[in-house]
Amino acid sequence: MFRSTRIRPWLARGLIAAVFLWNVQCAVAFLAAPATYAPGFELTGPAGAATVRGLGVLFLMWNVPYFSALLDPARCRVSLYEAIAMQAIGFVGESVILWTLPVAHPVARAAVTRFIAFDGSGLILLLVAAWVTRGTRNLVSSD
Repeated sequence: MFRSTRIRPWLARGLIAAVFLWNVQCAVAFLAAPATYAPGFELTGPAGAATVRGLGVLFLMWNVPYFSALLDPARCRVSLYEAIAMQAIGFVGESVILWTLPVAHPVARAAVTRFIAFDGSGLILLLVAAWVTRGTRNLVSSD
């Protein structure tokens, strides 16, 4: 299906870019308007805003391997695998958080559910990117 050595890296870049940009958009939103998102975590006031800003900073930090993989998914396989592992950890960890969060916290449960959907979708996209670029390690992927 994706036999062309030229299209495979670009398809992978598109998939990785979707996850990368989604992460960066979330980070910017958390940094720019933390008071908007703090109630979704049942947080209020300056401490709640600071916590949400902290999440925004973490989102930016976590994107380092995504960016490397985006630049050259065939040659930066380790970065792509790190991004996959990070997405999987997020998906599983957030699922555990949801399972242990009492139903008496519907707002927080909704926020965690959104993160599960986000990380699950990102995990699928990154796995497809890894699959598409399999066996292309020694090819020039910037063509």
